[in-house]
Amino acid sequence: MILYQLRCTADHEFEGWFGNSAAFEDQAARGLLSCPYCGTTQVDRALMAPALRMASRSEKKEPEPSAESTPPALPLAGMPDALLAVLQKARQEVESHCENVGEQFADEALRIHRGDAEERGIYGSMTDDEHERLEEEGVSVQRLPWVPRAEG
Repeated sequence: MILYQLRCTADHEFEGWFGNSAAFEDQAARGLLSCPYCGTTQVDRALMAPALRMASRSEKKEPEPSAESTPPALPLAGMPDALLAVLQKARQEVESHCENVGEQFADEALRIHRGDAEERGIYGSMTDDEHERLEEEGVSVQRLPWVPRAEG
């Protein structure tokens, strides 16, 4: 299953689960998707959150500095303060315990899965097609909303 962040033409954002990217495309083309806020069937995929592959607790190690880019932060408009605080804490934990591999996330996750790279927690960004490829290979990954860091 693939979790997509969706957006309607009125800029309402919501999530949807699909068997694969072809299932999303089919349902969207047939007008079977609708916005839960306004009801429009003009729905497309929105910018996706970053992907994570976590190491087991016994395999976590201190992160190494990385020059790779981090995933883009999501806009905060309308986000409840409690939710923002939880997501900022999640970001802090990911950055403290995982290695940022940037746009090489899908390739590195696949290398780890196949035993060609050291087992460790990583984070970065990937395309929907890369996510589908990882799912097909049986690689376990999670997408998290990536918000700006907490101040102070």
